[in-house]
Amino acid sequence: MNRQFKLMAAAVVLAAMHIAHAAVPEEQAAKLGQSLTPLGAEKAGNADGSIPAWTGQVMLTSGEKIGDVPKALFPDEQPVLSISATNMDAHKARLTEGTIALMQRYPSTFRIDVYPTHRTAVAPDYVYENTRQNATRCTLTEDKSLEGCYGGIPFPIPKSGLEVIWNHLLRVEPESIEMSFKNIVGASNGLKMLATQNEEAWQYPYYYRDGNVDDWEGEYWLQRFYTVAPPFKAGESLVIRDGIDPDTPRQAWQYMVGQRRVRRAPTVGYDTPDFVSSGANYFDEVMGFMGHPGRYDWKLVGKQEMYIPYNANRAVTAPQEAAYMDAHLNPDVLRWELHRVWVVEATVAEGERHAVPRRVFYFDEDTWQLVLMDGYDRNGKLWRTSQVTPFYVPGIPAVTIKPVTVFDLRAQTFCTVQALNGERYRVVEPRDETYFTGDAVAAETSR
Repeated sequence: MNRQFKLMAAAVVLAAMHIAHAAVPEEQAAKLGQSLTPLGAEKAGNADGSIPAWTGQVMLTSGEKIGDVPKALFPDEQPVLSISATNMDAHKARLTEGTIALMQRYPSTFRIDVYPTHRTAVAPDYVYENTRQNATRCTLTEDKSLEGCYGGIPFPIPKSGLEVIWNHLLRVEPESIEMSFKNIVGASNGLKMLATQNEEAWQYPYYYRDGNVDDWEGEYWLQRFYTVAPPFKAGESLVIRDGIDPDTPRQAWQYMVGQRRVRRAPTVGYDTPDFVSSGANYFDEVMGFMGHPGRYDWKLVGKQEMYIPYNANRAVTAPQEAAYMDAHLNPDVLRWELHRVWVVEATVAEGERHAVPRRVFYFDEDTWQLVLMDGYDRNGKLWRTSQVTPFYVPGIPAVTIKPVTVFDLRAQTFCTVQALNGERYRVVEPRDETYFTGDAVAAETSR
């Protein structure tokens, strides 16, 4: 962490604070929608204008779509900067260690093309209203859970790293989506393999439009998918329900075709190798970070201007053969922009264990979504780095994220989890929640 962070003075103070249990006072919450965006970002641009002010305007799109995802947001724009191994020293202050490591590892192919920054992050009005209420009612608990939150960013004016990771876990999502996806594994010899292709439904009870803080029972997303390829895995199914209860943060069920039965899957989480992608990433690396934050202590480092993947609709919707090179995503289709990010450092908490004992996370200030992550081994050496791809969906409206690409720098491999290339993504009406249960899977498989 010897890079010169442009820390905001206020963030330095906040980083030193112990976990706070109170929401912010009304005079701070009143900044939302004024000097801050309704979700808590700085509304103003940066000093030299390379980050524009946030306007809140919902962007109209035209042209082809894949499901509800526009294929290109700014098709006529050209990069304002291209950074690779040859010129990265001049730009290190705005690059993560993981991005630099990839430039060093793949000097002839890996680069980032930086485009003009567009602050496309918006949300439905009811999300803005709930976020305003969360600012003064949502609090952390002693066991790293939360209470009094619903339907918006829980901590739009964060005081700790733990609050920021909860903002990512409860980021803006639609009520329900259906999608298909692939998990793709890249070997050190350049070969790419399909780990699985899947049909999936996600649902977000925390963001039900007709819900409220009193009725919400603590489950924030429900997921169910079944595998359609490769043939030897076709028919497998996994159901996951994540909640804020630290005693039962995740409930999971798995259907194995060979066993012909549904069984509980208590190990689907944390640093268990993700069998959906042939074990090439850990379960909590899906979506950058997924699951309960209890195994780590979370330190809020501050805020910094960084180059991050953003408005990456073209990369997300490109045909698979155009989206990848041998060892990473194709820089010709992946869009990077300069944005302000919150930097959070996670270290394994006393009495806990994890295969990755230290991680540094970068969260987009406009959406609270995790966009880049570096993971370090027990010797403090950079081992893993993840790139999450935000893309704009006017049907929500919001910037959401999928997929994540996890690089193992030691093994020189990568995997992309929940790739949409050649697949689909559609915002739909919510299903009955009984669809997201092991019993529902068992009933269907017994027919």
